Amino acid sequence: MHRVILGLAGLLVTCQPVLAEEKPLFEIGAVGGAGYVPNYPASDESSVEAIALPYLVYRGEIIRAGDRGLVRGRIVRRRNVELDVSLSGSFSTDSDDNDARQGMPDLDYLVEVGPRLQLTLARAKRWAKVELELPLRAVFSTDLSSVDHRGFVFAPELAYQHENVLRTGTQLKLSLGAKFADEELQDYFYEVDERFATSARPAFDAGFGYLGSRLQLLASRPFGKRFTVFAAGAIDLHQGAANEDSPLFRDEVTYSAGIGLIWSFYRSDRTVDE
Repeated sequence: MHRVILGLAGLLVTCQPVLAEEKPLFEIGAVGGAGYVPNYPASDESSVEAIALPYLVYRGEIIRAGDRGLVRGRIVRRRNVELDVSLSGSFSTDSDDNDARQGMPDLDYLVEVGPRLQLTLARAKRWAKVELELPLRAVFSTDLSSVDHRGFVFAPELAYQHENVLRTGTQLKLSLGAKFADEELQDYFYEVDERFATSARPAFDAGFGYLGSRLQLLASRPFGKRFTVFAAGAIDLHQGAANEDSPLFRDEVTYSAGIGLIWSFYRSDRTVDE
């Protein structure tokens, strides 16, 4: 989603060492990252954000944590088809720190949850493949004191993945995706109520539809069994978005970049085949 530190939240849970056929059933550790990201989709202002979190991986047959999603339950798993339930999220935006949103309500933390269908379209030898991901998620906002439903987002993504670049253990993912949101979520980003309208920010009624596209490159490299370094870069394209006439829609192209480190300081003796 928009304010994830350049998809670092996704990176924290997708970039795992893959060379071994067996992996620990669970791992405990810490993860930290920093990124330069736009304040919200199509914002003309960006900021540097940092995050440090506990790190947990659980590789159960059905319930998974820290494996290609913060938490997920695998419903169907075949060689080229997987259906799961996944959870994702993004950070808040203080409107006082954004010129376009001055005097408007803050954008709270967002949480997304819903089904995701993953289709492997092609495989190249052992380490490379092309996948199509089709997630449909409900979106909720929270200021940590209450929770509100904010609509739905559909975010199809086509991705090329290589799990062992130059046989160094480096993982690489190049993806192109589009996002479509219902009116409720578009309202959250782009609607301007009459009470918040000014001479420079006229009232605007947002509508459903295309939110934007993202071209993203993710990479990770393990160093031993305990540490993984990851990095990412992304270009978000909002030309032709459903609400480009909103006064809160300020830039058609935005950029993001980020780096981080995973430290796995405990690994279970029990292993599972991956």
